[in-house]
Amino acid sequence: MGRQIRVPGVLLAALLLAGGAGCSGPAGTGSPAGGDAKPQPSGSAPPPPAGAPGGGDVLPGMVTTAVARTRLAALKVAPVGTMAGYSRARFTHWAEQGDKCDTRETVLERDGAGVKRDGECRAVSGTWKSLYDGVTVTDAGQLDIDHMVPLAEGWRSGASGWDAARRKAFANDLAHPQLLAVTAASNRSKGDQSPDLWQPPDRSSWCQYGRAWTTVKSAYELTVTEPEKKMLTTMLDTCAS
Repeated sequence: MGRQIRVPGVLLAALLLAGGAGCSGPAGTGSPAGGDAKPQPSGSAPPPPAGAPGGGDVLPGMVTTAVARTRLAALKVAPVGTMAGYSRARFTHWAEQGDKCDTRETVLERDGAGVKRDGECRAVSGTWKSLYDGVTVTDAGQLDIDHMVPLAEGWRSGASGWDAARRKAFANDLAHPQLLAVTAASNRSKGDQSPDLWQPPDRSSWCQYGRAWTTVKSAYELTVTEPEKKMLTTMLDTCAS
């Protein structure tokens, strides 16, 4: 009987020793280092509010250069689409945003410094720096609100198949880097051209421009052409590593 009792005791001691080594051993042993880390949420983070561009950026909803490269690679490449049926009026823009403010005035307030409004929400003073040409403006009348991906370009790359609600969302998007205040001269020089046909004259803005354009096209699942994709890659290459 003594031998029958002694054997289970030895086994029990061995098991206890093994268990203790797994829980309290030195760093690098036992469970993996990340075992107690909180799980990361799947998918991308929700877009920031309209008034919250990231550090160093002048536009909201921007992604990092690495993410932009990944999203650019995933965009569908297709020839330029037709303009048949296009009308700017099919994209309801400058929608009401509350407190007598429309999308235009909302962007002017967001993108400027020291902006003051009148009783109708019109910007009567403030200072704005135009991303495209680096020009500083103190008169809101000299500014246009540009669609990063122009409405016509959106139409040619997939928006022709959208319903009216999605086109309105695209034209008034304050969450993604789709709208910004720039000099009227630079906006009208750009027109509805894609990056392979027009680039901001201030080359220091190319990193933000390439990331913003890619972010918007990815968010709305719009297509790109081969030359457009090549130029976007060139723009992303200007970003600091």
